[in-house]
Amino acid sequence: MPEQDDWEREFDHTWANSAEHKEPSARARMLAARWKENPPEPAPFRADPDPVPRRSSWVSTAVVLGCVAVVIVLLGYAQMRSPY
Repeated sequence: MPEQDDWEREFDHTWANSAEHKEPSARARMLAARWKENPPEPAPFRADPDPVPRRSSWVSTAVVLGCVAVVIVLLGYAQMRSPY
């Protein structure tokens, strides 16, 4: 039974979370060291991304109509090839 107590004590999260001093993660230490020499520029929370160039509406319409035409042609070809 003492082995079971050691096993439970090893994975006791409440004991680990109650520690007075918590060491920062490796990534937090790396970023702190990097930012000490070269601090990042301030950025607004949820900044707008760069504007995406929009296609004109006629290009989108042509693409949709072209896809519909291809589907109609393929269905007609498949129906012609199938025996009744």
